[in-house]
Amino acid sequence: MPDADPHALFAAWLAEAEAGEPSDPNAMALATATQDGRPSVRMVLLKGHDARGFVFYSNAESRKGGELAANRRAALLFHWKSLRRQVRIEGAVEPATDAEADAYFASRARISRLGAWASDQSRPLPDRAALEARLAEAERRFPDGPVPRPPYWQGWRVIPVRMEFWQEAPFRLHDRTLYVREGTGWAVSKLFP
Repeated sequence: MPDADPHALFAAWLAEAEAGEPSDPNAMALATATQDGRPSVRMVLLKGHDARGFVFYSNAESRKGGELAANRRAALLFHWKSLRRQVRIEGAVEPATDAEADAYFASRARISRLGAWASDQSRPLPDRAALEARLAEAERRFPDGPVPRPPYWQGWRVIPVRMEFWQEAPFRLHDRTLYVREGTGWAVSKLFP
């Protein structure tokens, strides 16, 4: 019998991935689309998960930030090859709170915080020296103490309306469990492989 709560099942699967996946068990493919529907996908890191949704952080002025501003829907895919599992998630996207973004930003390594100030993410870079010069400029700007969160650096929360858990099985007879949001609960069903 499938778990009635997909968030509890996800937490259990993520814990298994954290224990056994060799690299970045919190890596997920993030699919967005432009307002006219052109799809775009890239890998990002999950930085928070609870019953409210799945949180990641980035530059709001990046390509993904522009696409999320234009179309507040996204899809996520976790693929844990060594566990032979994947989780697909679809839903609306909302900004994380400033308090959440500030707390996560403060937890990052200092060089990563400086890098957020130095990078015009997704825009053309003339050469590596230009990035290194901008990083040096950020180091001069914030020589000691905390590095504040840039105003364009934020988090997003994907609020799931659909979650599918896929487990590999022999002869491609995989196990697929689908959760679809219905009011405050979830409709649970199985899918053919």
